[in-house]
Amino acid sequence: MTDPLTARSRPAGHALVEALVAQGVHTCFGVPGESYLAVLDGLHEHRERIRFIACRQEGGAAFMAEAQGKLSGRPGICFVTRGPGATNASIGVHTAFQDSTPMILFVGQVASDQRDREAFQEIDYRQMFSPGTLGLAKWVAEIESADRLPEYVARAFHVAMQGRPGPVVLALPEDMLTKATSAPVLPRVTPVSTWPDPAALARAGEMLAAAARPIVIAGGSGWTAESAAALLRFAEAWELPVGNAFRFQDTFDNRHPLYAGDVGIGINPKLAARIREADLVLALGVRLGEMTTSGYTLLQAPRPAQKLIHVHAGAEELGRVYAADLLLQSTMDRAALALATLKAPASRPWREHAVAAHADYEANHVAPGVAPLDMAVVVKTLARRLPEDTVWTNGAGNFSGWLHRYVRYPGLMHHGRTQLAPTSGAMGAGFPYAVAAALLEPQRWAVNIAGDGDFLMTGQEMSTATGYGAKKLISVVVDNGTYGTIRMHQERDYPGRVSGSDLFNPDFAALARAFGWHGARIERTEQFEPALEAAMAAIESAGRPALLHLKLDADVSTTRQTLSEIRAGALRRQGGA
Repeated sequence: MTDPLTARSRPAGHALVEALVAQGVHTCFGVPGESYLAVLDGLHEHRERIRFIACRQEGGAAFMAEAQGKLSGRPGICFVTRGPGATNASIGVHTAFQDSTPMILFVGQVASDQRDREAFQEIDYRQMFSPGTLGLAKWVAEIESADRLPEYVARAFHVAMQGRPGPVVLALPEDMLTKATSAPVLPRVTPVSTWPDPAALARAGEMLAAAARPIVIAGGSGWTAESAAALLRFAEAWELPVGNAFRFQDTFDNRHPLYAGDVGIGINPKLAARIREADLVLALGVRLGEMTTSGYTLLQAPRPAQKLIHVHAGAEELGRVYAADLLLQSTMDRAALALATLKAPASRPWREHAVAAHADYEANHVAPGVAPLDMAVVVKTLARRLPEDTVWTNGAGNFSGWLHRYVRYPGLMHHGRTQLAPTSGAMGAGFPYAVAAALLEPQRWAVNIAGDGDFLMTGQEMSTATGYGAKKLISVVVDNGTYGTIRMHQERDYPGRVSGSDLFNPDFAALARAFGWHGARIERTEQFEPALEAAMAAIESAGRPALLHLKLDADVSTTRQTLSEIRAGALRRQGGA
């Protein structure tokens, strides 16, 4: 087998694979297509160095690559064919953009001599993925020259990782991939790290010291174990309450006495009030998007009532929504390290405020009992029985509220990322995330919590998990026979007028068994722990994943309200109007 760093004549499709190997890529995901057969042949040539996971649908493949980017901090790699392949994969690209995840999508393209004729499945990907602050990708290009292919790949890695991380799309004309090239691949890309401006950092320390009720909201991508540990040291030295941004709950150790809770959908009302009443918010690595700010109400846009210090890696993000009092541009692998150098004041009047914030978080873990199937007990049982380095995943839906509220994430300084969830709200993301985690880090358990509508969008990837040997993988499917989030909003706005939100579901446990999984159905709380024990035993003994089908009453809508309560409240408001 040839050395991938050696310049020699070979097909461009092989050179592309060699370039990925040089970047440290050992796994890529995709759905095969005739538009990039030369790449598939290159993957066969270098199969001992890099594996190709063939998925069942491009959306699932793109989600798996996005999970790869979240777990590794380097671009997840996905290959799809032209036209329908690219459109199917676009959901993963959009998620990577909104989640600030490094990712590269390679798309087969029609041959160069057929361009601009609307050839079979032809799309102009520069227009389709249109880069920009509200586009789908950070950069889109079409590689027309085989000799420049290594240059484009190296640039793609730079763009995907630097500043605010995100997705890159490279189109690969079919005829370009078959041309011979002697271009050598380029060295492994290391993203540039940036420290905050020293004067601005000192000003941040002065503002914090002058505050009475400060709070930190941490999250976003680009964190390392070292910087997460530095955040912990900074918070401890200053005794600051720390909340984690929407679906970045593993940024700060949830078990720490300074942890205040998650700032996102279903936020603890006491935490929401605490943020509104804060006199200073330190937003560290977060975009301060709609979900983290509860529709831009926790911090009013464009000028918050609280003083705001915003630290972010992307210059284009700073000041885009909020007119902050202080802006610091810094990558997250350096920002917390810099903050940890600030000397805390002798007097910290917010100490009791921090203690009370954590007490509110602990009280939020106490849930009223629900019969016959209690989701709080289900999630707490999973958390108790599984190791603390378990990777937890979910897609979109009200079911995720139990996961967000009742799992205590240990913080990525201990085990790396332990929460994979789409801030874009993409349904169907959670299950491919779990499959990817089980394949990429097989020593860890991966647990997916999915709704019935959510699971069936990508559930066919059970075949991918089985085929490629995923083992420590559990999917819990919460089946309430409805698109629960939509039904909740219907009852709030149009009480009693149900339209289009009912679901007609299979026997999920039987479906799992058809894919070679262990499957079980649970209808009552007391059935869950024995079923979980049996599933884990089956995984350990037979080496196959497990699916637990939870049959939940449709009236159980959120961790705080039933549909009946939501409907009654809406009718009262309408009557009052």
